[in-house]
Amino acid sequence: MSRLPIPLPSGAPALVPSVLSADFTRLKASLAPVRRLADWVQVDVMDGRFVPNLSFGPYIAGAVAAASGLPVDAHLMVEEPLKFVDAFAAAGAGLITVHAEARGAARAVERVKKLGLRAGLALRPRTPASRLAPFMGLLDVALVMTVEPGFGGQAFLPEMMPKVFKVRELIARSGRKVWLQVDGGINAETAVTAVAAGADSLVIGSALFKAADPAVFLRTLRKRL
Repeated sequence: MSRLPIPLPSGAPALVPSVLSADFTRLKASLAPVRRLADWVQVDVMDGRFVPNLSFGPYIAGAVAAASGLPVDAHLMVEEPLKFVDAFAAAGAGLITVHAEARGAARAVERVKKLGLRAGLALRPRTPASRLAPFMGLLDVALVMTVEPGFGGQAFLPEMMPKVFKVRELIARSGRKVWLQVDGGINAETAVTAVAAGADSLVIGSALFKAADPAVFLRTLRKRL
């Protein structure tokens, strides 16, 4: 399947809807408001082992790519990400993000890059920023979770902002163009907090898809940032 590439950082914050909060009974209609307003979309993949929840397989990633017309990030919240990389690449993901705490994370990141895709590495709240340092030569996205992964609709953890600042320092020292993404509890207020700490990619779930008008929400947030 053809895929759309995730753009490189441009200096403006990227807005990334998480389809975990979309209405899957009417997926195309649910994603229509974000089609021209978001930068890419995220599919949260959960295996019931790494996190206590189950979600989507590769077929859904392909469906989201078709319905949104946007690049897709497969965020693999799974115990053994290497087993899933090729399947999500074949489904059309342009970015595959794995967790630093997962088994074989380094091999999974290397496989993503070998396939010619953008690679991301995510940190759970308890994992220090220093876990990213050995990977900085390969990464396109460094993701700081601002909730414990596994469920949508959780409250933002402001105590993660010092970690965001430390990751921004790691990116600066690398001299590479790497997105600094935050995911969890992002809304109109916490987005400003995250960007002030150094984030330039914001994953937005419940706040976006539960808004009275998701398109207005995105336009307003982009202006505010």
